[in-house]
Amino acid sequence: MKVFSALFSSARLCVLAAAIVVAPAAGAQEAPQPQTLIPAPPQLAASSWILMDADSGKILAQHNADERLPPASLTKLMTAYLVERELDRGSIALDDQVSISEKAWRTGGSKMFVEVGEQVAIEDLLHGIIIVSGNDASVAVAEHLAGGEAPFADLMNQHAARLGMENSHFENPTGLPGENHYSSAHDMALLTQHIVNDYPEHYAIYSERNFTYAGIDQPNRNRLLWRDPTVDGLKTGWTSEAGYCLVSSAKRDDMRLISVVMGTASEEARAQETQKLLSYGFRFFETMSLYERGAVLATPRVWGGDINEVRVGVDEAVTMTLPRNRNDELRARLNLNAELQAPLSVGDEVGTLEIHMGDDVVGERQLVALEDVEEGGFFKQMFDQVRRFFSNLISNFTG
Repeated sequence: MKVFSALFSSARLCVLAAAIVVAPAAGAQEAPQPQTLIPAPPQLAASSWILMDADSGKILAQHNADERLPPASLTKLMTAYLVERELDRGSIALDDQVSISEKAWRTGGSKMFVEVGEQVAIEDLLHGIIIVSGNDASVAVAEHLAGGEAPFADLMNQHAARLGMENSHFENPTGLPGENHYSSAHDMALLTQHIVNDYPEHYAIYSERNFTYAGIDQPNRNRLLWRDPTVDGLKTGWTSEAGYCLVSSAKRDDMRLISVVMGTASEEARAQETQKLLSYGFRFFETMSLYERGAVLATPRVWGGDINEVRVGVDEAVTMTLPRNRNDELRARLNLNAELQAPLSVGDEVGTLEIHMGDDVVGERQLVALEDVEEGGFFKQMFDQVRRFFSNLISNFTG
């Protein structure tokens, strides 16, 4: 991800109409570079797919991305996410011991090979879920965290709603077929974005190629971990109904992409189709950090306050994914509210920041006050009223 500092004019923003400044956006270059021509995204041999930038959330390619499909073991991404969330909250620890029930042990499909009555550490179970897709490990953590698969599935659905996964509903922590168990490529990409960004301290597990438990060594089924050194996750899935599915993420330089393919015909096909998506994204796009959180973008006039100007900017980092070699076309436009009146609190919205590429608006963010402004004293407010009256008069006359 390319990082640039903010560049703005020092002109005072104290006009009484909506204050607007057009200036070079962060990342604008002195000399234009040849534009990269961007072809149409690749067409894949899959039912559904999506390519997303992990930092900006920009969708670079998609097909049937919101279609509700059986997710198979991609389900375990949500199971692992909830374990990671509880670890982050401190309600469980990696060395906590989980008692393995007969139900967990009997669960069919892929296994970590835990035994009934065995005490297994959360850390081992998390590895078993992510690397070898253990259904037994998934049921064990569901029972430990929520008392059973059904209440754990309820938690999964609550968090899916919180994360904006509008086309997902889970009935179990494993991904074994269920009549009302479904997700979408888009939802899986959103979930992966949170796995990567919310709990990075656990993300390294997704890149591990093997896991050995009880003397049984099993490989990660994500073939791209062996083929592409920039791929570092995440999860495979298969059932006869779902076909072969793969959620992957790769990082090259400072750009991280997330790809999801669902409903391919074979293990090899899901790897090849994923590679097509990742190659397309890295070849034709770049991610830039335009402004850091808290960057001061202007200091407009504020009326009736204990100070005359207020620092305004963005309360979240502004990151954008754009076509390569077009950052010389970027411009930033500040649209400030017509008049700013005290009191103001940190975080109060005071306008918008627009990022333009040529004639197109490619991004918009809120502008907020970055400091508190208290009401001024009686004489200060009276003085500002007089000044504002004459400023309006002059503005109307000259306008």
